[in-house]
Amino acid sequence: MAFNIRVYGVLVNDNKQVLVSDERILNNDEVTKFPGGGLELGEGPVDCLVRECREEMNAEVKVTGHLYTTDFFQQSAFNEQHQLISIYYLLAPVTPLMYPVSNGAPVFPDHVSENFRFIDWDYFSPGTMTLPVDKIAAQVLKEKYG
Repeated sequence: MAFNIRVYGVLVNDNKQVLVSDERILNNDEVTKFPGGGLELGEGPVDCLVRECREEMNAEVKVTGHLYTTDFFQQSAFNEQHQLISIYYLLAPVTPLMYPVSNGAPVFPDHVSENFRFIDWDYFSPGTMTLPVDKIAAQVLKEKYG
């Protein structure tokens, strides 16, 4: 069995809005998740997250703390030979992020595979997220900053 290490950023802005990513993934499935991606050989988790935000969001961010790391066995949904380990960090933007704000409804435009948006705190919940570990990280976030 191999490990698949994923690193995600949890960003809550000054207006108490949570940044999420609506993405089309394998098999064209639509998911709402936290921004982030896979750890590459030779990089640390923080460097991975900064790189992913630069590549995917064209944004400079800084890590401000650790929120959650998977503490149970989670098999990868995409490769049954992989165990998934997810690390969630709290983020702050280095420059303002200008993404739309929604009441929680996913946005999947036809012409893009990834869309970023803020969800108002009152509409954000673990049920907003699609992936199982993201749901747990969302619950931790809500409990910590309720």
